[in-house]
Amino acid sequence: MSAKKILVLAGDYVEDYELMVPFQALLMVGHQLDVVCPGKKAGEQIRTAIHDFEGDQTYSEKRGHNFTLNATFSEINPAAYDALLIPGGRAPEYIRLNTDVLNAVRHFAKADKPIAAICHGAQLLAAAGVLEGRTCSAYPACAPEVRLAGGSYAEIEISAAHRDRNLVTAPAWPAHPAWLAAFLDVLGTRITL
Repeated sequence: MSAKKILVLAGDYVEDYELMVPFQALLMVGHQLDVVCPGKKAGEQIRTAIHDFEGDQTYSEKRGHNFTLNATFSEINPAAYDALLIPGGRAPEYIRLNTDVLNAVRHFAKADKPIAAICHGAQLLAAAGVLEGRTCSAYPACAPEVRLAGGSYAEIEISAAHRDRNLVTAPAWPAHPAWLAAFLDVLGTRITL
């Protein structure tokens, strides 16, 4: 397997599991991940939030861990990456206001590179205008944004993932096994036992 270079777009109050778990799992199988946040540099930290499903009408939110960025957003060149990963949480809501973030997302979509987005990550895809004619999943509250952006919303179980060619999406962190397996497949990663 050839290792892939993956860009991860994050920000303060990104969902803890949706950043930490894929970061560690993809590193474990040999991929390189650069986690960036607009306005922050390598070595600086972002705060995370833990979203849980406790029987309320929507998720609850608690303070998560700090995550140390390993790359500087202003120095990245999207063309140097093989794939894009967008975790959810509250970060996509505000980093989608950054033109350079949107241009980075558009690069991956236009170049037909693998993209994995989970939960509220669809907000970034919608804002970048890359969902036209595509089908994706997301946290259910993001379904209207997916549809308004010209996409079709895949209503699937919270533990399932959806794949539309190079785009792999899921509703939330309970889908990690299915979402990461589908993303590894798109990346061409083969794990044998």
